[in-house]
Amino acid sequence: MKIGDITLKNPVVLAPMAGVCNPAFRLIAKEFGAGLVCAEMVSDKGILYENERSLKMLYVDEREKPLSLQIFGGERESLVAAAKYVDKHTNADIIDINMGCPVPKITKCDAGAKWLLDPDKIYEMVAATVDAVQKPVTVKMRVGWDEDHIYAVKNAQAVERAGGAAVAVHGRTRVQMYEGTANWDIIKEVKQNVSIPVIGNGDISTPQEAKERLDKYGVDGVMIGRAALGNPWMLYRTVQYLETGEILPEPNAREKMNICMLHMDRLIELKGEDVAVREMRKHAAWYLKGLPKTGSVRNEINQMTTRDNMNKLLFNYVDQVEEIQQKIS
Repeated sequence: MKIGDITLKNPVVLAPMAGVCNPAFRLIAKEFGAGLVCAEMVSDKGILYENERSLKMLYVDEREKPLSLQIFGGERESLVAAAKYVDKHTNADIIDINMGCPVPKITKCDAGAKWLLDPDKIYEMVAATVDAVQKPVTVKMRVGWDEDHIYAVKNAQAVERAGGAAVAVHGRTRVQMYEGTANWDIIKEVKQNVSIPVIGNGDISTPQEAKERLDKYGVDGVMIGRAALGNPWMLYRTVQYLETGEILPEPNAREKMNICMLHMDRLIELKGEDVAVREMRKHAAWYLKGLPKTGSVRNEINQMTTRDNMNKLLFNYVDQVEEIQQKIS
């Protein structure tokens, strides 16, 4: 798959998840084989006002590339200016415009999913951005605002007409948020009505589901979000399955905690120990998902304030699991 002049080595894409897709996690996703990783969305106003936190979110490690940086905003002028900043001052490969975020504080500013109600505004916004930058411009959107306003095909056609290089479509409406099921029939309709690459997103939780979506719905790529939380093996296993047809085994407890600690150490480098350990509490809980007897360790995670204590807690748990498994075998 090519997005503009950027070639991806496979069609597996890490979704841009707010509060998750910082360089620490993105680099792990890349090492686990993702063809493209997407950064969490950054406010156009935050970039223009040179807000320290916003500018830090634009950092890209060379090892993550190809990488897509996502921006959001409700006004053409500020969004275009932010895109120009990203184009000139970052080493990202792709600039993505968020037209899918369903959160009220974003849609109230006419940003995110609010764009889905107006294909003409989408055309103007994307065309102005494409004209202003050198990097390929893409859009991440949902199928529609609600059941009565599903303009996915019109919106994707507007993106293509405006010079957008690809579109990622989440199969839910804004009203659905993250509930219910994703409608892949609408994603297929989008694919049939545009010639730019279409990346499908929503409810992909196994390598087999990823292959089925590619085959059945004809999309060019699959975007994996929640299934990769605490589980970058989902990305690796999907790439392997698409390339070889082989389903690799799930990781064991020790393998999972080794990567969890690598993730934490990278986050500490980025944000310092205090902030990183607090942020890693939710990630550690995700890494534990699917493992046996995690009740007490999950409760204790939320009390952790230092790297060493978190490390001790997680590997004590691993030792206990391995001891039980040795007794059984």
